Amino acid sequence: MKMNTRRNFIRQLGTGMAAAAAYPVLSPLLSCNGGSRTAAQKETITTSELFFKISLAEWSLNRALFGGQLDHLDFPLYAKENFGIDAVEYVNQFFMDKATDQSYLGELKTRCDDHGIRSVLIMCDREGDLGDTVPAQRKTAVENHYKWVEAAQFLGCHAIRVNAAGEGTAEEVARCAVESLTELATFASDYGISVIVENHGGYSSNGKWLSGVMQTVGLPNCGTLPDLGNFCIKRTEPVEQTVEAYMATECLEEYDRYQGTAELLPFAKGVSAKTYDFDADGNETSIDYSRVLRMVKEAGFTGYVGIEYEGHSLAANEGITKTKAMLERIGSGLV
Repeated sequence: MKMNTRRNFIRQLGTGMAAAAAYPVLSPLLSCNGGSRTAAQKETITTSELFFKISLAEWSLNRALFGGQLDHLDFPLYAKENFGIDAVEYVNQFFMDKATDQSYLGELKTRCDDHGIRSVLIMCDREGDLGDTVPAQRKTAVENHYKWVEAAQFLGCHAIRVNAAGEGTAEEVARCAVESLTELATFASDYGISVIVENHGGYSSNGKWLSGVMQTVGLPNCGTLPDLGNFCIKRTEPVEQTVEAYMATECLEEYDRYQGTAELLPFAKGVSAKTYDFDADGNETSIDYSRVLRMVKEAGFTGYVGIEYEGHSLAANEGITKTKAMLERIGSGLV
């Protein structure tokens, strides 16, 4: 099975995604260096009663980053100044050639330390398929992630997020993913870093399949990053290699998100709060967040829930703000 996911699409398209700027990216009220803020945005919602912590996934601002409106080094402070979020999740694509650049990483770490911002994890894409059935390619994929483990430790992250991708039968890819994850997690354990797998399309969006992989690996620093909105196993192919075409693709086979979430939560070392659009009451229109956050709480999870806004009807800043408000409102009611 060929995994048609965000990771594969971007790998094919490369970093020439400035075309994404055709969509609204940053609210006109919020410039890259802070800008002016509305009274509503200045309002502080008490989050001390939440059972989880909130972080911001860098992918939420991918259009601004790919379009040159926001620099990766500025992302942490941008998250804190504009959204009041002091924990961030990086995407390696925005500093792909900097994993071993101690000067660059040092600058990023200093900026975070100076402003009390926590680096939570690094989402790793475009480093090869950990479920590749070709041994040499699988070995390369594993070794390609080593530098991100080291970078994560340097920045103070607790984990790197990887993908259990591969082509072949479900059993073949599972076997290869187990082998790769075991090797990578063993390497990462010496750095105090966890290796966590997101349901990211293909077999990995089948909760039973991915939970089975986790059970077989059985290492304490190998877990999952349940993405509450990413349970599409198979999509239509985009008619062309553009962001617009990819966003227009349809899901042909989808795993039940609530069943999948329940299956992945026992192994969760992070949660991705995917959002696309909101109704008049501020609720996500395609995911019952009251239901999934209750599941997260009942699973005993108390870590970071990362905001990952992927909608296109709102500017990124507005989508992030609405997601944060929804998480705080629903989460505070689940104490």
